Amino acid sequence: MGKGSGKRRGKSAGEGYLALVLHAHLPFVKHPEHPAFLEESWLFEALTETYIPLLQCFNRLAAEGVPYSLTLSLSPPLLSMLADPLLQERYQAHLDHMAELVERERDRTSDDEHLAYLTDHYGERLDQAASFWREQDGNLVSAFARLEDLGHLELLTCGATHGYLPLLQVTPEAVRAQIAVAVEHHTRLLGCTPRGIWLPECGYFPGLDRVLAENGLRYFVADAHGLLLARPRPTHGASRPVFCAGSGVAVFGRDQETSAQVWSRERGYPGDPVYREFYRDIGFDLDMGYIGPWVQPDGMRSYTGIKYHRITGATDQKELYDLHWARKRAADHAEDFVTRRRRQVQALVGDGPAPIILAPYDAELFGHWWYEGPWWLEDVLRKATAPGQDDFRLTTMGAYLARHSTHQVTRPAQSSWGEGGFHAYWLNGKNEWLYPHLHRAAAQMVELARANPTARGLLRRALNQAARELLLAQASDWAFILRTGTATGYAAKRTHSHLRRFHTLHQEILAGEIRADWLARLEYVDSIFPNIDYRVYS
Repeated sequence: MGKGSGKRRGKSAGEGYLALVLHAHLPFVKHPEHPAFLEESWLFEALTETYIPLLQCFNRLAAEGVPYSLTLSLSPPLLSMLADPLLQERYQAHLDHMAELVERERDRTSDDEHLAYLTDHYGERLDQAASFWREQDGNLVSAFARLEDLGHLELLTCGATHGYLPLLQVTPEAVRAQIAVAVEHHTRLLGCTPRGIWLPECGYFPGLDRVLAENGLRYFVADAHGLLLARPRPTHGASRPVFCAGSGVAVFGRDQETSAQVWSRERGYPGDPVYREFYRDIGFDLDMGYIGPWVQPDGMRSYTGIKYHRITGATDQKELYDLHWARKRAADHAEDFVTRRRRQVQALVGDGPAPIILAPYDAELFGHWWYEGPWWLEDVLRKATAPGQDDFRLTTMGAYLARHSTHQVTRPAQSSWGEGGFHAYWLNGKNEWLYPHLHRAAAQMVELARANPTARGLLRRALNQAARELLLAQASDWAFILRTGTATGYAAKRTHSHLRRFHTLHQEILAGEIRADWLARLEYVDSIFPNIDYRVYS
């Protein structure tokens, strides 16, 4: 820097970075054996409330020439569902069904000016989602890939079925399969080999980085204490990445300050009383005689996405939601977020590589749990790239490493972003029964793969399906749901059914008596990973 610049060395424009990282994941839920299934609505709600609004935001910014960039992980189960023709068809039917509800609501709320204006908003939003869906021919996978081609998104992979890797390492081949299958699936569907990964639940254990390196993955996200407890201690804490000793894989630590601003129940933006209340939904408020066709046939109430109240406060008394004030508050919170990042970067700049603030969030927070989240994110991206904002630049992990390739070498600590920071959320009194069954099945899968190195025909199909069933049983979602106490019956049933199918296949393979008709049925129902090769377990 030349003399008289007015800035100290290390404080020049662009010497700090902000990396926004969104993790998009849902468990693989597809039930072709039923005309309608409650848990399939998890995908439909996320499409309408999160994935389509985010894509609309990203496309709008790209069309306007806003030079934004951020990172998005797309888990293999989510990619599989987005690309599935049956689920695409069912989502279109869901959109049509919801449009009917909005029309009924327009009649019901016509005498209340405030409710009527909110109903019109939901109608417009639904129309926009339907139009976008048609414009993309129902192919959101390609929509995300196009944004990566334009340089605005960096797409990461995840574990094949979001298996919690620290608790699967009893069978190392199970961990390798989760990674290798994920990389292949990502490459095939998105047309580009991933360079980075979002570890399921940010679960890391020493040695996992070597498995990542073997599969061409060069960087991942860890919770902050995974770096802060590394040996030797990182000189810059979590504000710079480190390289794992032995593998050279880079680790980026989650920034605690940005996490608290968005995630904290007490201090986070989404808890503002002006914002929409997620839990107050007409699916629970209205008489079953009216709302019945839009909840499950068995009469169990469910969310419709039409919500007329704001958070207001901690009591059950809620006031009506106001879009104008919520939109303004989102803009204010975006301004606050960017201002805080400018101050944070200024405090972090010093010797060594430029600091990077890594701000990772679940994608479903934006639009689904936090209705105003997409507005906030769009405002953040605009304000962060506005002329005159030169305290930091938006970046992705891959782009940062391309600019700054020299970092400290250390050994990160075991960690996760779950409660307590380690493994207790996925291994406790409510879900510990899962793991002996998963470990036994994984060991049996390894034996099958090694005993049949060149299987063909029906045997190969059975071995591939056994691998699918094992992967589906390993999803961390089931342990998570059992821990939280929501939809526990479904989570337990899914685990039991996949393990039962695996063990039946195992027995038939060993006996040489594979039922072709039953196998075909399993291939139809559990159709994830069509190109899987069972030998990944050998």
